[in-house]
Amino acid sequence: MSGHSKWATIHRKKGLLDAARGKVFQKLAKEIMVAAKGGSPDPATNAALRMVIDKAKAQNMPKDNIQKAIDKATGGTDGANYENVRYEGYAHGGVAVMVDCLTDNRNRTASLVRSSFTKAGGNLGTDGSVSYMFERRGSIVIPGEYDEEMMMMAALDAGAEDFESVENTYIITTSQETFTSVRDALEAAGVKEFLECELTFVPNMEVTLDEEGTEKVLKLIETLEDIDDVQDVYYNLKED
Repeated sequence: MSGHSKWATIHRKKGLLDAARGKVFQKLAKEIMVAAKGGSPDPATNAALRMVIDKAKAQNMPKDNIQKAIDKATGGTDGANYENVRYEGYAHGGVAVMVDCLTDNRNRTASLVRSSFTKAGGNLGTDGSVSYMFERRGSIVIPGEYDEEMMMMAALDAGAEDFESVENTYIITTSQETFTSVRDALEAAGVKEFLECELTFVPNMEVTLDEEGTEKVLKLIETLEDIDDVQDVYYNLKED
């Protein structure tokens, strides 16, 4: 994904966050609880929890909210048993879409996701029908206030695959294996704030649609992201 397209996606996500911050924090809290239940409540010894906390901090989730989610999970006060479920399908124009969910009711989630696709003129596919079009990658975005050469050297020396300067930000792409080492190297180089810091799925190739088609697809993405059980939505639409 090009830096320009990547930053367009980040801007859109930020706009959604600003409009529905409470719902986003609820989803992040659920993810934190699952990670904390699956291992140690200490992010220093629980890599999955550390990763989710980094993601939450990048979305400006308050520290108190993060700690409450950890305490709720480790204190046994949350009775829900969540499971990871992925749905794959096609949106308008043949755009590939993957929907990752955390749910305590598969039937409810499947019904909501299927209905969203159908109403938007898309359709759900079988497992693996579109996932082969995506690769797991680390995505790190930091403000452009830091020295570019210093940040670039820190990231590349730690194993980053790409470093771009886009609209007063630095966009760093890593492999799944080097994500943690690159993040830690940037922190050691003085980075205090991440605009994005997570493992994500990046499309191998993107689909370009006209303005009307793009709006239809983004409307579906927003509808899916509004479902409580949906954690992340990945797609191969090229955004400008």
